[in-house]
Amino acid sequence: MTLPEMQYHELLRTIVNSGQWQETRQGPRTRVALGLTMRFDLQREFPMITDRDISGFWRGAIGELCAMINGARTLEQFEAFGCTWWGPWATEKKCAKRGLEPGDIGPASYGDVFANYPGPDGAPFHQWLAIVDQIKREPALKTHVITNWLAGHLTRAYGHQPTPTIAPCHGHVQITVLGDRLNLEMFQRSGDVPVGVPSNMVQYAAITHALAYLTGYTPGTFVHHIGNAHFYEDQTEAVETILARKPRPLPKLVTNFEGVDVITDVRPTHFAIEDYNPHERILSIPVAV
Repeated sequence: MTLPEMQYHELLRTIVNSGQWQETRQGPRTRVALGLTMRFDLQREFPMITDRDISGFWRGAIGELCAMINGARTLEQFEAFGCTWWGPWATEKKCAKRGLEPGDIGPASYGDVFANYPGPDGAPFHQWLAIVDQIKREPALKTHVITNWLAGHLTRAYGHQPTPTIAPCHGHVQITVLGDRLNLEMFQRSGDVPVGVPSNMVQYAAITHALAYLTGYTPGTFVHHIGNAHFYEDQTEAVETILARKPRPLPKLVTNFEGVDVITDVRPTHFAIEDYNPHERILSIPVAV
């Protein structure tokens, strides 16, 4: 049985040992492994990797998801939540190609789908607000599901141009209440394991704590599924550095949700980390845009 702190490490090793190289639209090839999963008991650990120091941006990762839950789709909206890395996906060139103003990642992007999903009457439907209400009313349901995918906006079939500047990579969520524990599974269609996945681990584990608080349950298990788990060829040196290190025990999460009444109230400041002892940072891991 793999120790919690080893799961991210072993996920990367699986890609190295069992993956296949694939050409990409971004330029550098990716090495891809399919259908990988990590599982964390949030009563015992918080999945903030120790293979490299991410203390400089973990709150920004939580802020990113909080912004998305609040419907963010512009750089200004993301930055208001402490997330400052969306610039490369909101350039004048990328936006103009889709008829958008610079700084706008577009309709059918993460926040737009989370907060403005088309309802049965055509009116915008806020999935996260609704899921909290549904859990409170009927916790045993198997339909506590949030999706981030509007296929008609994202296909390239028949020469269509996707409406957002990037297709959502993460955010298909299923929540299951078992006993007094609220458990969350997140399916990620595409995971850049050296760069993006550590942020995704942190943000969805954190939001599980917030959902449990708002619905009156104890945080349970966070399960992170990745459909296409990969690293880019120009990230190989960073991957080798990570795999040469021995993971350390995971830290603990401390929360204070005083004043949080709805999921859209959650902010990065409601979370703190204790006993984080990572290896040193790895600077300038390339990011594909």
